[in-house]
Amino acid sequence: MAKITYRKALNDALAEEIMRDENVVIIGEEVAQYNGAYKVTDGLWSRFGDKRLVDAPISEAGFIGMGVGASMLGLRPVMELMFWSFAYVAYDQIVNNAGCVRYMSGGKINCPIVIRGPANGGTNVGATHSHTPENLLANNPGVKVVSPATAYDAKGLLKTAIRDNDPVFVMENTLLYGETWEVPEEEYLIPLGVADIKREGTDVSLIAHGRAVLTALKAAEILAAEHNINAEVLDLRSIRPLDEEAILRTVRKTHRAVLVDENRPFCGVSAQIAATIQEKAFDDLDAPVQRVCSLDAPAIYSPALEKLQLPTPERVIQKVLSIC
Repeated sequence: MAKITYRKALNDALAEEIMRDENVVIIGEEVAQYNGAYKVTDGLWSRFGDKRLVDAPISEAGFIGMGVGASMLGLRPVMELMFWSFAYVAYDQIVNNAGCVRYMSGGKINCPIVIRGPANGGTNVGATHSHTPENLLANNPGVKVVSPATAYDAKGLLKTAIRDNDPVFVMENTLLYGETWEVPEEEYLIPLGVADIKREGTDVSLIAHGRAVLTALKAAEILAAEHNINAEVLDLRSIRPLDEEAILRTVRKTHRAVLVDENRPFCGVSAQIAATIQEKAFDDLDAPVQRVCSLDAPAIYSPALEKLQLPTPERVIQKVLSIC
């Protein structure tokens, strides 16, 4: 297997799907000649031309709306957002139109659109550029939300998302774009709604998505080396559909759970998971479910403070020790 960056894995997925399906088109700010704000579309415009990579003006409401309409007419647009924070100005198009059209048309109109881009803090770009809206999006029936933590998952989930007939929102992380993982050279797909155990364990379940998975893995290493605690790490990969069976399986195995989530705690993704465990695996718990989320405040601009606002391995370890 080749070792490639998260960015290159996304790039490869886009190229493969453009070649596979003539209806796949990429639309967004600076995605063509400039190769994308984060170079995810690097080289694609020179390979596939103006009809497959379309630069859009700085108007998310406009070009997301255009993508929704194009998907309803048979194209499979992949829309790049420079930040998921900018999706709020296109919320009507994303939720009311893309999210509702199949239901309101009685299943006669599909909306196979993918919207992708970074949804994270930790890059010192201020509160208006650091939102993690996966919980807001997943709250809406009719849409799907994924959050890959590795290059392998990023490629497999994006390819599946492009082939899906519903709107799929891919929540990436700027801090992961340059990280490398082993990725198979042969084609593969990862189904939506299937979680993945990134580390087997017996004493406590660390349940996470996105970059928080790496935080959980680091915490698990320290717990094993310094505290003789064997933590299992479950990567959700998909927020909606949510793999409830995988969550319940790991909790019934370890009898303890710490939820690690860069989303904020109030009405966040981890709140939904905690409720699921409480309702369906309460008798299997030996301790209360614990959460490690971003501190409940707008993203801090100061680099030193923002690092502490996000979940850290130390905060995860503290929670684990409190219940083990």
